[in-house]
Amino acid sequence: MRLDKYLKVTRLIKRRSVANDACDGARVSVNGKPAKASYQVKLGDIIEIAFGQRTLKVEVLQLSETAGKADAPAMYREC
Repeated sequence: MRLDKYLKVTRLIKRRSVANDACDGARVSVNGKPAKASYQVKLGDIIEIAFGQRTLKVEVLQLSETAGKADAPAMYREC
């Protein structure tokens, strides 16, 4: 699954276009390296997202094309 889609499905970022912009602006890194929106997310990847002064770090636990609002938090774990 593409990184931008994963961020949207898990609701870490609300819209896919915003996720794309965050990746283009080097505010998203995977396993310590800046990642493009087209990066293929794998189980166990560590994703870091810079939100202004705050950085969110999560580990990918599950991949799914769709997820309901209640199911989305089960797809990752905060580190």
